[in-house]
Amino acid sequence: MLPEFYQFHHPTKMIYGEGLASDFSHELEALNVKKFFMVSDHVINGLGLLDNIKEGMEEGGFTVTGIYLDVPQDASITAVEEISKLATGTGAEGLIAIGGGSVIDATKAANFTFSHGGDLIEDYSGAGTLTEPLKPLVVIPTTAGTGSECTLVAIIYDVENKVKLAFSDGYLLPRIAVLDPVMTQSLPPKLTASTGMDALTHAVESYVGVDSSPHSEALAVFAIEMIFNNIVKAIENGDDLETRGAMLIASNIAGSSFSHSMVGCVHSMAHATGGIARVPHGVANGILLAHGMEYNFEECKEKYAKLAYFMREDVSGLSVDDAARKAIQAVRNLHGKMHALGAMPLNLREAGVPEESLKAIAEAAEEDGTTVYNLREVLAEDILVHLKNAY
Repeated sequence: MLPEFYQFHHPTKMIYGEGLASDFSHELEALNVKKFFMVSDHVINGLGLLDNIKEGMEEGGFTVTGIYLDVPQDASITAVEEISKLATGTGAEGLIAIGGGSVIDATKAANFTFSHGGDLIEDYSGAGTLTEPLKPLVVIPTTAGTGSECTLVAIIYDVENKVKLAFSDGYLLPRIAVLDPVMTQSLPPKLTASTGMDALTHAVESYVGVDSSPHSEALAVFAIEMIFNNIVKAIENGDDLETRGAMLIASNIAGSSFSHSMVGCVHSMAHATGGIARVPHGVANGILLAHGMEYNFEECKEKYAKLAYFMREDVSGLSVDDAARKAIQAVRNLHGKMHALGAMPLNLREAGVPEESLKAIAEAAEEDGTTVYNLREVLAEDILVHLKNAY
């Protein structure tokens, strides 16, 4: 059944190619600015990944006015404020983010005050707070998971209150996303697994979300198929650039999908788990995805049954319920393979979550902003059952 109304709009220009990150300055001409402030982290800088990017930009006539490298595991309010202040002080006209989800989200959020001033929390919290565009933002992802290079959302960690804050606005979308598999080649197996499971969660949740549409569903199933076909190979052989490229594209496509249909209870639980127990977001999603699918089973089983095919499951002759169970089991099996490879913890206990924090995590999940996009009402007492199962 078609929705009565939906819209699909994606102004971010995505460009893909091996080695492209060191030679994309011609794409910057359309932005009509010459001076960019660069944001990354110490690990990426230590790998030497920033040097070729900076050199290529300068050869193309562009200036890198400064570099910020102190983005923590979860993009913090402090980091966002520092990026905005430093970028403004260098006279930059645009921002360029090179990194994973935390680096990209920190830069996206910094663009609020870098472009228009004010206070991040007081002036830009929530959704749809902007009335005019932000300054140009270019993103080069170094992980294949968040899809943040093509989403209208930034997640920022409030250290003081131990909660993750969501900022959402159409103007947050980067102008250009440079997808270069070489930039993900050095990603270790554990990060390859966790970021890949983050992308898979985006795709599954966007496929069944309340705002899903034919466009977002088509993107989601393509991403799911690509992830199931490539993620284990990427963990086992990180030097395979074709596999790395497939995962990078799958992550981007999943990001485009969930940017329109959003995510649900798996992210509600993962955000809460990350905020309270400091579990990395992709790890939390990988552990909790099958459990979130169980939570939504009655509301989503028809769609889960369709997804089983894209997860390489034979569902011919099966009832809807049995085919849907196949999809959930496929996710469990995939997660199990990663655990067997030493790339993912098997459960919340192995991830270091204290058992006594589960109740608080369930309560925080109920309050998370993603709950409004979940087909089943997210209630702490019901979520707690599935958190315990995941423990």
